[in-house]
Amino acid sequence: MGEQVSEESNKTGKSAKKVVDAAKKAAPVKKVAKKAAEKTASAKKPAEKAAAEEVTSAGGPAGGESRTALVRRARRINRELAEVYPYAHPELDFESPFQLLVATVLSAQTTDLRVNQTTPALFAKYPTPEDLAAANPEEVEEILRPCGFFRAKTRSVIGLSKALAEDFGGEVPGRLEDLVKLPGVGRKTAFVVLGNAFGRPGITVDTHFQRLVRRWRWTDESDPDKIEAAVGALFPKADWTDLSHHVIWHGRRICHARKPACGACPVAPLCPAYGEGETDPEKAKKLLKYEKGGFPGQRLKPPQAYLDAGGRPAPPLGAV
Repeated sequence: MGEQVSEESNKTGKSAKKVVDAAKKAAPVKKVAKKAAEKTASAKKPAEKAAAEEVTSAGGPAGGESRTALVRRARRINRELAEVYPYAHPELDFESPFQLLVATVLSAQTTDLRVNQTTPALFAKYPTPEDLAAANPEEVEEILRPCGFFRAKTRSVIGLSKALAEDFGGEVPGRLEDLVKLPGVGRKTAFVVLGNAFGRPGITVDTHFQRLVRRWRWTDESDPDKIEAAVGALFPKADWTDLSHHVIWHGRRICHARKPACGACPVAPLCPAYGEGETDPEKAKKLLKYEKGGFPGQRLKPPQAYLDAGGRPAPPLGAV
């Protein structure tokens, strides 16, 4: 009997040993399987991240917002701004496509107000492209000095005037591909001219436009051309020019770069960046600029609709 128990114990021990040995052999296999699973999971994460980035870079939703919701919110913001700024217009004084083209080139790195205060003397002395093309650069520099970077801007306006006189019969072309060939003229300047002098839709991506569309999460792009494409995809083409005015006006008057007046913002409920600036209504009102703050606008000769809405023209250069 004792021998039988001993024999059974030996059998049990051998069986247990076999189970342990089998488990040891299986362990490396499990580790390999686990590492493979981890590798697959880690490979998925960059792919998922890339897919998300692709949606955003295409002007798609940010922060989990669906494309449809983004389009609806963006268009509602534009409708709200259209009610706040029904008199929005280009804030450069001009009476012809040539004047608008030159003024837009001069507006780089300075305010529209300073350009408007400077161009009357320029256009009085050089009313046509032919006149400006033949101008003495030193005399033009002296006129443009208040605009800053006056030497580079003098070269640009004289150069584009020569190109207009020699290649386009003294007329500003109405095509994007022709405008961007002119000295000092990029897509932003071209779209300002096309939209406001020729009535052809275009999106003007200036510093205000870039700042606001990123705050509103219409796009995460930082390159102006990509911003133009992403935002343009959210709106009908016919809305592009007025959209540009609405956004730029809002950026100049309420949604400032350093301290936006969130507490006085008409689109605050639709803004993902609400709270970056002053949220107290009374304090926010003190941050408003131009006609919203009771101050003059940027044009010496603004449209009648702006004046009818209570806007005041800017003072000429040198006025107290």
